[in-house]
Amino acid sequence: MTALTLQLPQHLKLTDEEFELLVAVNKELRLELTAEGELVIMSPTGGETGNRNFDLLGQLWFWNSQKNLGKAFDSSTGFKLPNGATRSPDASWVKMERWDALTPEQRKKYLPLCPDFAVELVSETDDVEDTQAKMLEYLASGLLLGWLINPKEKQVIIYRPHQAPSVLQSPTSLSGEDVLPGFILKLQPIFA
Repeated sequence: MTALTLQLPQHLKLTDEEFELLVAVNKELRLELTAEGELVIMSPTGGETGNRNFDLLGQLWFWNSQKNLGKAFDSSTGFKLPNGATRSPDASWVKMERWDALTPEQRKKYLPLCPDFAVELVSETDDVEDTQAKMLEYLASGLLLGWLINPKEKQVIIYRPHQAPSVLQSPTSLSGEDVLPGFILKLQPIFA
């Protein structure tokens, strides 16, 4: 997915409501807002990336439907991070107690929290460094476990609080550890 960053003048800082309106009138675009007020416009994915995302989400959905420990989200879900950014991971999950603490109105808008778990799946045209910076932003915002999956390199970078990122080369699966107990992501269909 190619991303284009649109620089907005300093005095033109979008409010949450203005950003939501901008997204609503540009439904064909996937938009994020950085903490610095930059508007990030991401193009649709290609077929291979879309299929990988679908497989990833399917595995997460199946585990979550069995365990019912939280809520899982796709890439169209916006999270309003504590630093002011609005981000949309490719896949994410929030513990049930944090979801239950949200008001019905908060659940309808960009979720005012960082997910407990997030995945970014690198597409052919993604800038890996930008995606790594995004994962560090999630981590600084309260992320408990994050995976940056790079199918082209068959590489996964795992992000955990208070630890240096771990790099795995050609793993066959990933564990949800204590954040997603019992979740095992099979990587063969994603790396194929």
